[in-house]
Amino acid sequence: MRLTPVLLSLLMLASVPAHAEGPLRERLKARYMERLQDGESAEEGARVYKAVLPGTQKQTVSYGADPLQAMDVYSPVNARNAPMIVMVHGGGWRTGDKAHSGVVENKVKHWLPQGYIVVSVNYRLLPQADAYAQAEDVAAALVYVQKNAATWGGDASRLILMGHSAGAQLVAVTSADPSVVTARGGRLWAGTVVLDSATLDLRAMMTQKRVLPLYSNAFGSDPKRWAQASPLERLTPQAVPMMMVCSTQRKDRPCDQADTFSRALRQLGKPAPVQKEDKSHGEINKMVGVPGPYTDAIDAFVAARLGK
Repeated sequence: MRLTPVLLSLLMLASVPAHAEGPLRERLKARYMERLQDGESAEEGARVYKAVLPGTQKQTVSYGADPLQAMDVYSPVNARNAPMIVMVHGGGWRTGDKAHSGVVENKVKHWLPQGYIVVSVNYRLLPQADAYAQAEDVAAALVYVQKNAATWGGDASRLILMGHSAGAQLVAVTSADPSVVTARGGRLWAGTVVLDSATLDLRAMMTQKRVLPLYSNAFGSDPKRWAQASPLERLTPQAVPMMMVCSTQRKDRPCDQADTFSRALRQLGKPAPVQKEDKSHGEINKMVGVPGPYTDAIDAFVAARLGK
């Protein structure tokens, strides 16, 4: 049997006794997390989604000067006042792409036949742009979508923002404090789906005994800046209702952060369901749109937020 780099790293980590804390164990843990992220991105990117469903169309448009500041718009032909899903990919803040099959394929196949428009967003990546600049890109992309929705046949007032992994952190912090959008001339949107983030309480992550390079590279070492990128610390009364989806398989326990974040949102009077799934980090993303209870739960949140 051929061992993948992710599995090999996990086996090496498991072979180190739990009591043997030290540089070796931490290095192995860091390598496992980085390879997990790279493996998820490679899996998503193994095939670029190029198909165009019958009766639909795809166009790529830019929302900024950088080549990565672009989005793919999938829409029904002759769409009119269509609800919208805006998707932000993951990849550890340094990889990933809007066209990866795991990011868009099942979502497009699920929502376009129901009359939705699906928009998949790219943003600048590390090392060119850190997570703070990436959040600015997501806000700029969202404003662009809102201002141009009508030209695609969409209804900007019926918009759901969605993100996975690093993209989940980016959409969560944008939704916690939407002033970054309204300051650009945008408006509040109907709701947000946060797909498996372990950085909803960023300060808790960054103040652990040892911080993985995955996070220090994205957020730096300045505690004053962490608050800017932490969805929990950025929560305001204007926060958008959010649904948190989390994997129960992950060793870093993202569901704990999802529960904490949900409680804080509900204290502000915001709907904030938590959907705990026995799925891998990658499956949490690519199985959105596959018929079954998981997609049904997301559909129920979307329908409630859009008033359908």
